[in-house]
Amino acid sequence: MVTAVIAAVLVGLVVSPDGPVPDPAAVAMLVLQLVHCLPRTRRFRDRFGAWTLAAQVLLLPLGGPAGFLGASLLLMLPRPVRGPLFAVVVAAAGSLNTGSLYSCLNAMGNALCQGLLVYALTRLSDLRDELATTRGELAARSVAMERARVSDALEDALGTALSEIIRLAAEGRAEGVLERARAARAEVRRAPEPPAPAPLPPPGDLTPRTALPIIVIGHLWYPVIAVIYLVSAAPPPTLLALYIADIIAVVGLQVYHVLPRPPGAPPRHAVWTLPAQALLATAALFAPDRPYPQLMWLAGGAVLVILAARPGRAWTLFTGYVALVPATLLVRGDDGAGAALWTIETAGGALMFYGLALLTRLVHEIAETRAALALTAVAQERRRIARDVHDLLGAGLWAIMLKADLATRDPGAADEALADAASAARSALGDLRAIPGDDTGRLSAAAELESALDLLAAAGVEVTVTWPPDFLLPPATDALFATVLREAVTNVMRHSAARHCLVEAVRDDDRARVRVVNDGTEAVPSSPPGQGLANLTARAGALGGALTARPLPDGRFELSVDAARSARATSGTSLGSGPRTPRIP
Repeated sequence: MVTAVIAAVLVGLVVSPDGPVPDPAAVAMLVLQLVHCLPRTRRFRDRFGAWTLAAQVLLLPLGGPAGFLGASLLLMLPRPVRGPLFAVVVAAAGSLNTGSLYSCLNAMGNALCQGLLVYALTRLSDLRDELATTRGELAARSVAMERARVSDALEDALGTALSEIIRLAAEGRAEGVLERARAARAEVRRAPEPPAPAPLPPPGDLTPRTALPIIVIGHLWYPVIAVIYLVSAAPPPTLLALYIADIIAVVGLQVYHVLPRPPGAPPRHAVWTLPAQALLATAALFAPDRPYPQLMWLAGGAVLVILAARPGRAWTLFTGYVALVPATLLVRGDDGAGAALWTIETAGGALMFYGLALLTRLVHEIAETRAALALTAVAQERRRIARDVHDLLGAGLWAIMLKADLATRDPGAADEALADAASAARSALGDLRAIPGDDTGRLSAAAELESALDLLAAAGVEVTVTWPPDFLLPPATDALFATVLREAVTNVMRHSAARHCLVEAVRDDDRARVRVVNDGTEAVPSSPPGQGLANLTARAGALGGALTARPLPDGRFELSVDAARSARATSGTSLGSGPRTPRIP
């Protein structure tokens, strides 16, 4: 659609009712302008633009449309020089048409308006493609901003608490460590997600900034040239006044109709203003001295712009409206060739402003899509961070509480227990500062299993470990299994009075599974469910796996995770040459 509109506009600008066949220079200029403007020839423009631009400069004095050269200068030259050179082209167009004041000003006006409008069509088309190809960049920048903001918030909320736990442990204050760890864990469990900041603003303001001045200049120049033409034609004063009033009304309504607006926001009272504009433009066809079809392309473009949401109806009305031009001209005695050329010019002019409005709408839509993608990405990142805060810090804080509780109950083991608590706090602090990033490649099931054995040992739980020595996992699966182990051990300590625990890893050709089974669930009253299992279910599902949490018929509880096992494992977990059943004192 965009390519067809641009091509139709360029062809319509070359065709003139003054001559049935365009000059060879105008045809050559048209071909070069198609190369400069069409989306599919952009690479050719970037590579050979200097040569094609030079060719257009040579064609200008031979009869090539000055507006095409002006548009090419605006498109292809850097900002400091393109404006002055565009003004030179507009002046040159007037100097090449000095037969009368009207012909000079008309040539300058055509060069100015056509150059700006063709530039706007092409630039908006380029901008649409740029936004479409870079729509992920806004999401990436928004996620980076969210990570930085959350990092500061987590440091303020929990980093201070963990640092204080390390200090209290160094001072031997076990009760203070226990109290601070409990408070921090409660904060982790109940803290709502922080509100998301507004994403970076989409570059949709480029559209009105580019289109609005061009629309205004193009429309203001039109009545000036039309009035000069009418004055030079010297119709009766009454008709002259009516013609000028008609021109001002049609142009004013056109500017109102095609001003850049967000998608789906038609002009107010368009149900009245559009028919009024169409009738006023059509009235010029029935002027008593001669028909004036020039106003028809303004109203035709407004039909397509306002009814864009109903394309079938819009194009039907547009076709019928444009057909009034040849029908009226033929009835009034014009020859067929002249009527056909006026029809082409009317359709091309209407499509020019419709194309500008169409591309403006497309740019708005793509900019809104980028903003929506950014909001979605930020929301997903917030959910991931919330899961990590619960999954990673919850277990670490539980370990600190366990060690601090041991220190308060057994003064003889207090020094060692507090040292372990400080070590766990340092590990949790490292996890906290890494949470805004990606945990893939950072978490290891092997390291997590060793930590789990230490925690279970401190609680007096007998552990049976079955783990193949060559249990190699890809980073994402390794991180998932590590998180499941951490959550499983936390649940064993918090929701059961376990005396025996089984940790088992199983694999086949393309799947891997980790299973944790514990007893003692009937001895502890049930507590409200937390976020851990829901978080783990989401993590496993993202890797094409599944999480299972269920009571077994013999009274034990099972937590297991199953996920795809990549043949190209880059990290591994190995705890020996086969199953082992250590007795934990």
